[in-house]
Amino acid sequence: MGNRAVFVLSGPRGHTRHRSSYGAVDLDLDLLAGPEAVLPFLRSHAREDSWYPDDMVEAGVLADEARRLLLIFAWEGAIASQRTRAATLDLLRCAWPGWEVHWLYDGQSGLRAHLGLDPQEADTAVYPGPALEPDDEELDAPDPLVAVVTIGADRCHVLADINDHPVEEGPALLERLRDAPDHGSHRLRADAGIHVDPERRRVGWWLNTARARGGALAARWPGWTVEFWEDRWAAHERACGGRFAPPAPDRAAALAEVRDQALERWAGPRGDVRARLVEALPHAVIGQGFAPAVTAEQAAAARAAVERAHAAAAGT
Repeated sequence: MGNRAVFVLSGPRGHTRHRSSYGAVDLDLDLLAGPEAVLPFLRSHAREDSWYPDDMVEAGVLADEARRLLLIFAWEGAIASQRTRAATLDLLRCAWPGWEVHWLYDGQSGLRAHLGLDPQEADTAVYPGPALEPDDEELDAPDPLVAVVTIGADRCHVLADINDHPVEEGPALLERLRDAPDHGSHRLRADAGIHVDPERRRVGWWLNTARARGGALAARWPGWTVEFWEDRWAAHERACGGRFAPPAPDRAAALAEVRDQALERWAGPRGDVRARLVEALPHAVIGQGFAPAVTAEQAAAARAAVERAHAAAAGT
């Protein structure tokens, strides 16, 4: 299946679109190399004439050189972790000085909207993540893949964050969790969350990643007031009276960790994967969605940009 990513490069003469079947993984670390290294790298990917369905694209970038605007979304990586998200965004803004850097909470549907394209047909099917028991092994992970659901003044459920966001279920979420394990509170990190106040018929939700057509999800709760908190999990903490209270990120440690990951990502030259496959399997059909080669000179320039971004973000 791969990890699909889309790269849109805009300029005065319009835009070009490029794709990668595996480029969603570590896209945030690639981008920390800054525009001088990254834009040629993205441009070297295969051109794309059609669009994947919004729900199938795991990461994407729009880089507008004329406006110096960078739009990004991703489903995973340091930039999608509550522990390192803020630090990664700080590093990214330092790596792209003079550029506006914004997160696309609507994923590819938001990217297409920015380009003025008609929306794709929406998939109304919802695939909710299961409720976890308080002793589930996922909760032992440093960055558990979970979504936190607090209801009213006294209920806290933790769901596996492996499918759709709980807000997409609408009021049916309340019935599904009626007999689900109640954790009382959640003091660990999470990927996403939602607070539901049945008495006031109010909903607030947040996430660190992106959901296609996320701006339209309030329609799933007819008669309710729905507020989107973007990635502001602290709003959830306040709304639920502290029953969800993850540990505060250590900014200095997060900056260093993400810097080290980016330096490892750009540690040296990368060969042409597709060329090697074609050579090894001359009679096989080999797709175009592989990353281009990276030279030693490109890798060195990228590492230098990462180091500069870290120095600027850390104030050293």
